[in-house]
Amino acid sequence: RVKCQRSGGLKYTMSGSSHFYQVLVTNVGLDGEVVAMKVKGSRTGWIPMARNWGQNWHCNVNLQRQPLSFEVTVSSGRTLTSYNVAPANWQFGQTFEGKQFAE
Repeated sequence: RVKCQRSGGLKYTMSGSSHFYQVLVTNVGLDGEVVAMKVKGSRTGWIPMARNWGQNWHCNVNLQRQPLSFEVTVSSGRTLTSYNVAPANWQFGQTFEGKQFAE
């Protein structure tokens, strides 16, 4: 692992299917690695995600056709939240960049 300065917000790449939703988190930079993650659709509360492998996180929920927010806890102890980072018409294979706020 090489500590580097992050340029821009965290990046979220969507993959999966209608009932298996996976997100790859990149551009974490100096904050270290992702240790916990949650997703929230416009019609759901915060849903904890499980680590699949590496920085890929998943849950078995249909989140299509709703804007998505992410809450990421990193190894430095910070929690970064990206509100409405993916629009309601997001598609698998797309990558979105969040504007994070430390909590």
